[in-house]
Amino acid sequence: MDDRSVIIVSGLPRSGTSMMMRMLEAGGIPLLIDNLRQADKDNPKGYYEFEKVKQIEQDTSWLPDAQGKAVKMVSALLKHLPPDYRYKIVFMRREMAEILASQRQMLVRRGEPTDLVSDEKMADLFERHLKQVIDWIDAQPNVEVLYVSFNDVVKQPSEPVAQVNRFLGGAMDEAAMNAAVDPQLYRQRR
Repeated sequence: MDDRSVIIVSGLPRSGTSMMMRMLEAGGIPLLIDNLRQADKDNPKGYYEFEKVKQIEQDTSWLPDAQGKAVKMVSALLKHLPPDYRYKIVFMRREMAEILASQRQMLVRRGEPTDLVSDEKMADLFERHLKQVIDWIDAQPNVEVLYVSFNDVVKQPSEPVAQVNRFLGGAMDEAAMNAAVDPQLYRQRR
């Protein structure tokens, strides 16, 4: 991998981005995380977040430190990535019904309402958002992307792991990446 590229792990919320960060770490990629958000029942192995990412629209001062590392960023923030860096985006995809079920379960655990927006409306909003994000990614000359299916990873990780390794330069420990996948955490199945 080009040590100057910033590796971004992205996707919709509840699409497997934390799992991919754990896999990259196991494979030997350094991470940019701050551990401010602690593991909980929704992500028992941790969130792998870096809080400053959420302010990227106003503050990009952390980006030089992200070169050669992986950082997690929700898909809605990708459009704020400045054009003066090179990015390799590992974009997690997951069956929409599972994303919605996982989000609903998270809201239930937090005691928050689950009926403010119907699943149909939320799925439509997410699908439109994904189309916009993919169109944006396709238009960026400084961005390479690999789309990875969460569902494929948890069912049989070896091929997606090999694809991620090739995408990021081919020097990762694939056995460790495979071992980092915990099928027991695949709870909201279709």
